[in-house]
Amino acid sequence: MAKRLEAGWGQRIAWVFLAWGSCGLLMWVPFLYAAIRRGRGSDWGAFASFVLYECVTLPWAASGGSSSGDPFLGLAVVLTMLMAAGLLLFGMFDTPAPRQQLYVGMPVRPQQGNPYLR
Repeated sequence: MAKRLEAGWGQRIAWVFLAWGSCGLLMWVPFLYAAIRRGRGSDWGAFASFVLYECVTLPWAASGGSSSGDPFLGLAVVLTMLMAAGLLLFGMFDTPAPRQQLYVGMPVRPQQGNPYLR
């Protein structure tokens, strides 16, 4: 059976807040969390892609000598942050399994006989 990584909306929003609050610098952290917890290849691939993103954009941003900024860098950062938010909110976590209803009092007695002949 595959490992599940369940999260409610509060935890999902907290992970998105971490990614957006750090201006994209800690976007790889939730994906590392998922990769360690589940161990799926796709989770490790998502983690590796966001680490590669950090390794490319940080030197790109530091090497920019113009005072007006780089519009392609800004577009890449915004699109990557939107993609990470979409993955964190809707794609990465499993929905919690429905809980069984607990019965108060005496359990229901199984009925005798064939259910199709009643």
